[in-house]
Amino acid sequence: MSLSRSTKVLAGIFAVSGTIHLAKPDAYEQIMPSWVPRHREVILGSGVAELGLAAGLVAPQTRKLAGWASIALLLGVYPANVKMAVDSTKTRNTGFKAVAIGRLPLQWPMLKAAYGATRGE
Repeated sequence: MSLSRSTKVLAGIFAVSGTIHLAKPDAYEQIMPSWVPRHREVILGSGVAELGLAAGLVAPQTRKLAGWASIALLLGVYPANVKMAVDSTKTRNTGFKAVAIGRLPLQWPMLKAAYGATRGE
């Protein structure tokens, strides 16, 4: 099956995000929930996972599995996104607030794209 536009976009998002996780892990330290152990290792591991998912989504042979794994990853990082949104309400930085709160609803189209990939799209 051909690669859908939404799967291409999701793969691109994962590729960029995974690269940033590996190149600048400190940027993610502040949004990690306190109950998550070994923040640095989790950040680096999620970067590797995102890069692997990006590759898996574009390859027809692994697209369905990568779609399911993408759903798991997106649900797994959602608590960090919620924490970031909550933390943003304690700052006067409106740009940070906009990004932090704005990314919560963006998870839903990403989940939809990941689900589409499970169907081979």
